[in-house]
Amino acid sequence: MRLLMLGGTEFVGRAVVESALARGWEVTVFHRGRHEPPAGVRSLHGDRTAPDGLAALAGAEEWDAVVDTWSAAPRAVREAARLLRERAGRYVYVSSRSVYVSPQPVGGDEDAPVVEDASADAEQTEYQQDKRGGELAAVEAFGADRSVLVRAGLILGPYENVGRLPWWLARIARGGPVLAPGPRDLRLQYIDVRDLAEWTLGAVEREVSGPYNLVSPPGHTTMGEFLDACVEVTGSGAELRWTDPEVILGAGVEPWTQLPVWVPADSEWYGQLHGADVSRALATGLVCRPVGETVADTWRWLTEIGGAAPRRPDRTVKGLDPQVEAKLLAESGV
Repeated sequence: MRLLMLGGTEFVGRAVVESALARGWEVTVFHRGRHEPPAGVRSLHGDRTAPDGLAALAGAEEWDAVVDTWSAAPRAVREAARLLRERAGRYVYVSSRSVYVSPQPVGGDEDAPVVEDASADAEQTEYQQDKRGGELAAVEAFGADRSVLVRAGLILGPYENVGRLPWWLARIARGGPVLAPGPRDLRLQYIDVRDLAEWTLGAVEREVSGPYNLVSPPGHTTMGEFLDACVEVTGSGAELRWTDPEVILGAGVEPWTQLPVWVPADSEWYGQLHGADVSRALATGLVCRPVGETVADTWRWLTEIGGAAPRRPDRTVKGLDPQVEAKLLAESGV
């Protein structure tokens, strides 16, 4: 198989590239040259936001598949897809479950309504419209039968540059009492980035098409199992202080951002973030590794790079200020 990866040097793109190389695929990576791609790939440089930024992709070269993780102006997906539609077999666009109209109830599948105010020709606006516009661009150029829309949920694992699991690991590694948002048995959904990569390449091999919710089955893990795994791998002896959601929300702490991964079960966002129907992905080969493996491998990667994870500049800062955490623990008496 011959793969063209648009990006490929960070998080999701890097995991896809490494998985393709492990399968023996021939991989070409198109990127801006700011980060080193994995060894064994062929690099082409260009900036999709610049005039003639796709010039390195012009020519007669062909690929079996293109994987694109772009999350800004949809027109960049449109231009790449149009350029490649006669020279690639499939176009895989890594989208997001954010394309669905919010809030989405628990059990929502791929037929749920998607945002309407999106366009393949648009400049960058809001994340959900940008991702939906990217989907439209891929389908417009390659057709519904040769495009795959990977509607990923919460993505965790090595190389994470968003700051969710790395923040929890760094916080728990400091030890001491840790504000743990309850309840312990809160069911979570996420996808290990490597499982996302494996399913994506399998989808290319099986020649599937259409949209797929790509995240683990509901309840693949719980908040308790997730944080327990963080305590175990760091060896910090941190003490998890389980705290009722009402106490946390009453203190003005923001779920998902200040306490990454967590949203209360009665939140209007819970269904969209942790309650998706993923039966279609499971039927087409999705396999999800245990949470302990995801946490342990992410911790190993963090320690190898010195403990500080890279951060995407276009994402909000994640995590709870230590002073806010200490005050809340003291006031709540947990």
